[in-house]
Amino acid sequence: MFDKKTVSLEWGGKTLTLETGRIARQADGAVLATYGETVVLCAVTAAKKVKEGQDFFPLTVHYQEKFSSAGRIPGGFFKRERGATEKETLTSRLIDRPIRPLFPEGFYNEINVIAQVLSYDGEVEPDILAMIAASAALTISGVPFMGPIGACRVGYEDGEYTLNPSQNHAAATDLDLIVAATGNAVMMVESEAKELSEEIMLGGIMFAHDECKKVVNAIIELAEKAAKEPWEISTSDDMSSIKEKLRGIVGDDIAAAYRLTDKSQRSEALNNARAKAKEAFAEADGQTQMTAGKAVKKLEAEIVRGAILKDGTRIDGRTTTQVRPIEAIVGLLPRTHGSSLFTRGETQAICTTTLGTKESEQMIDGLEGLTYSNFMLHYNFPPYSVGEVGRFGAPSRRDIGHGKLAWRALRAVLPTKEDFPYTIRVLSDITESNGSSSMATVCGGCLSMMDAGVPITRPVSGIAMGLILEGDEFTVLSDILGDEDHLGDMDFKVAGTEQGITSLQMDIKVAGITREIMTQALSQANEGRAHILGEMTKALGSARTELSAHAPRIETMQIDKAKIRDVIGTGGKVIREIVAETGAKVDIDDEGLIKISSSDLSQIEAARKWIQGIVEEAEVGKVYTGKVVNIVDFGAFVNFMGGKDGLVHVSEMKNERVEKPTDVVSEGQEVKVKVLEIDPRGKVRLSMRVVDQETGEELEDTRPAREPREPRNDRGGDRRGPRSDRGGGRGGDRGGRGGDRGPRRERSEGENEGGGKEGGNPDHMPAFLKDD
Repeated sequence: MFDKKTVSLEWGGKTLTLETGRIARQADGAVLATYGETVVLCAVTAAKKVKEGQDFFPLTVHYQEKFSSAGRIPGGFFKRERGATEKETLTSRLIDRPIRPLFPEGFYNEINVIAQVLSYDGEVEPDILAMIAASAALTISGVPFMGPIGACRVGYEDGEYTLNPSQNHAAATDLDLIVAATGNAVMMVESEAKELSEEIMLGGIMFAHDECKKVVNAIIELAEKAAKEPWEISTSDDMSSIKEKLRGIVGDDIAAAYRLTDKSQRSEALNNARAKAKEAFAEADGQTQMTAGKAVKKLEAEIVRGAILKDGTRIDGRTTTQVRPIEAIVGLLPRTHGSSLFTRGETQAICTTTLGTKESEQMIDGLEGLTYSNFMLHYNFPPYSVGEVGRFGAPSRRDIGHGKLAWRALRAVLPTKEDFPYTIRVLSDITESNGSSSMATVCGGCLSMMDAGVPITRPVSGIAMGLILEGDEFTVLSDILGDEDHLGDMDFKVAGTEQGITSLQMDIKVAGITREIMTQALSQANEGRAHILGEMTKALGSARTELSAHAPRIETMQIDKAKIRDVIGTGGKVIREIVAETGAKVDIDDEGLIKISSSDLSQIEAARKWIQGIVEEAEVGKVYTGKVVNIVDFGAFVNFMGGKDGLVHVSEMKNERVEKPTDVVSEGQEVKVKVLEIDPRGKVRLSMRVVDQETGEELEDTRPAREPREPRNDRGGDRRGPRSDRGGGRGGDRGGRGGDRGPRRERSEGENEGGGKEGGNPDHMPAFLKDD
């Protein structure tokens, strides 16, 4: 029934299987990729005709994670997969970036690539599998795709590279590197590292390329079994004659425009030259006009690239290794917790850092379950930053990708949660852009965190590198402009500290990037990063030691896990009372780590003392401050140390006789008490009379010492005796229980042994006194 074709490959300790012909048969190409127990389906469809007048390539990639693949139901009200999450958006970009350059120039048919995660085993990350499935589906679809590509993830631990580590394992290693490559060249690199050297990073890329070749061979084997007939694509008109004609008309104008260092002036001059070229072909047919438009772009690229290769002359007159002028300012905004303005040439970013408590952490509902992140970096690129009128609102895929790159670059230098228990949000608003606003975000974001007092290990800077490659000739450019990025062959971004690289991202537009080129690019980037770090240090060399006055303060304390229930209370009653009474926020985890936060230090101290009182044990002989919570006939119960109650007997309220406890205390009154006794059952006996109620100082006890009680087991076999021998009941002048035991003179007149007055109701006595 099904003409199913499969290939398998033992790869990284697991079996990679690619299957086609059974599922999604009406798509131009569909591949079911399985690795371990993770399964991804990728289907490719392509429009058979090009829309009239279209002169760009409309490739759209969608990656989607099905919650059912991990046996989960989505959170939220709607209980179904909705808009793309940040991870889905980033993975869609991962697939798009290496395959887009592999379509031939002039191919403008619309293509849709949809990758869906159908099964997730918690070990194999589906992003790599989706890239492989997309490459295989395009390869067998018949569309003019100059692939295939392979992809893999690489970790680095104890001096060894590891292939496709699990998510948890990758997070624990020093490197999380994703590489996509054809059999001949690396096409894309995305990475996060813990201050690794250029040699280790380059070694990881080469290791990944070798592993990608194995996947490429497997896809070719599948294509040999199941590929559809290749499409016949119409060859574009030869534009060489048109380009030479345009060279004579606007060649000098274009060359002059690219010698203008100011971006706005350069853009205006280029627009005038393009309008002049368009006017020269105003009478031609539509196809010729379209070809002429493409020829102008080709002519621009030839002029710029030729000048750089010939004599190293760049658009703005810099040398190939020169970084544009830098200005860095911190403390720009008065009410933010930390802020900076970072300007490099015509690229500028306002970055702010906001510190929050645990409740401000980002909640992420993904295939792995519910997770929380205490570090966020958000990047915004408004249209005015490039002098354009455009859409302004929700972040684009590009905004999310640039923000994530800066996030990776800065995360490696963050303090641990134990050392700095704050949620950190960095916001980058690009106010000008002409070349690598993502690297400006790295520099500005780092400065804003330092201004906020975040104790990062070392400052981080970033730089974008470019490449002009013609045959065997090449030139690597430091700190590229937007036009150099557009007209060049490589976008190579490197961020790191003086100790090493924290993030590296590379996108290649041509095949043939060699180890020699990457080595030079990394070396040149190292020099550029060091220069930028020096300029940043002029603004702020290290993190401030004090937080902003507007930032919340967080104090942590560790308690015994056995005491967690006491702090929380039944149904959260105790912890809610602490928050309500003190005004501080209190968070406690399963390990007994408590975070107390407030912008008012006195509130933190009040909550800390309250909690400390709950978890600490009372000490006999120590004076505490407490609050009267209940008054009974024989005394008052006082709450002290936050969560402990003790009895102040009426005889311990004052040195003179007290008729009623209410003559001395009232409910809610704050009193100073001394712990007299803690019985084996934890019952606490307190005294007010031996403590100065104004100062809390302990007073000398002028009363005669109380005689120790006779142990019960020494009172004889029948300690109470028959009722006829017990001496006339409880009232009267007994002073004691036995008829001939004599008065207990140390007691106040009229008291019985239970602590109440003559004729008092013994049912009001606390249990531990009744037993005596």
